[in-house]
Amino acid sequence: MADSPAQKIIVINRKARFEFTVLQSYEAGIVLVGTEVKSLRQGKVNITDSYAEIRNGEVWLINLHINIYEQGNRFNHDPVRRRKLLLNKNEIRKIKKGIDEKGQTLIPLKLYFSKGKVKVEIALAKGKKIYDKREDIAKKDQKRDQERKF
Repeated sequence: MADSPAQKIIVINRKARFEFTVLQSYEAGIVLVGTEVKSLRQGKVNITDSYAEIRNGEVWLINLHINIYEQGNRFNHDPVRRRKLLLNKNEIRKIKKGIDEKGQTLIPLKLYFSKGKVKVEIALAKGKKIYDKREDIAKKDQKRDQERKF
């Protein structure tokens, strides 16, 4: 998905594209409480170890760590609670079909604000083998060397 001017990126999961081959990506809304949104506005979130799964026909984001909001007092949230993702039935059906195939998983790529709402870009992905990761590193080094020459 291309970044539009109305998007303000909160966090990008850089490790995801290194560890996985992205097959298909989706934009989803996320159900949050007030203190979570305020904490996201401060950028206090860790998306690295999170993943999504389908339970009872709903998509849930697991292990997304949103730090506690300092001024939140007793109304604060649990930092690593499961969060529901908002997708339509056709998208969920396609995702479920993809996950049922061997070796595919659902991972978040980035969190961002779009028109005042928090959105998450999730992707159906397949884990990379060690030699694929080495290839990516070699390509990156080669590209960096070419840029230095110019």
